[in-house]
Amino acid sequence: MLIHLIFDLLAYAVGTLLAVKVFKSKTQLIKNENVRYGYYTTVIVGAFFGAFIVGSINTYISLESNSIIIGKSILGAIIGGTIAVEIFKKIMNIKGSTGAYFVPSLVLGIAIGRVGCFLSGLDDYTYGIETNSIFGYNFGDGLLRHPVQLYESFTMFLFFLYVVYLYFKNRDYFEKYIFYQFILLYATQRFIWEFLKPYETIAFGLNIFQFFCLGLMVYSIYHLQKTSKGNL
Repeated sequence: MLIHLIFDLLAYAVGTLLAVKVFKSKTQLIKNENVRYGYYTTVIVGAFFGAFIVGSINTYISLESNSIIIGKSILGAIIGGTIAVEIFKKIMNIKGSTGAYFVPSLVLGIAIGRVGCFLSGLDDYTYGIETNSIFGYNFGDGLLRHPVQLYESFTMFLFFLYVVYLYFKNRDYFEKYIFYQFILLYATQRFIWEFLKPYETIAFGLNIFQFFCLGLMVYSIYHLQKTSKGNL
């Protein structure tokens, strides 16, 4: 899937450019350089394993196969990176949000990456269920399906505009709240779009991704309330 790879690389490139040249990504609560490098390593390792573990769990549940098929998931990367960082922060006694300056790159990167998923068609296995709505798109099998990849891309792009506005309007609020707002928004919209995907459900009419999304919602709401009370 060359087209998917191209858009993944484009997403990484744009995200890196934003991080280095525009938003100057930093961990505003970590001053020690060695600790900061440890933080970056933790994020990368956690996101990497999370992406493949969660993605593979879903393919194992949803695809008719007698063997495990390796998959990867943006949701899994977010979950893995978040869990790893929270453990790191607990060990290093770091309080408050440290992910604010990575949000712009994440959001725009997801928006771009999902276009690649859409253009990859049926092979990517991120398409939606059949629909008679005006949004229906033929991915090559003769059926009109929800282009859920574009739904997510559009949602993330709108949130990116909000992120940029907040960054220049209220930097203190941005640093404290934007990461948890991103987690809540991403988890909520992903939970909704999952109803439009052909993935196998596991309980209560929900698929594995939706249960992970519920966990992220609880995490983000908890930290938003904690931050608003000044109980960092």
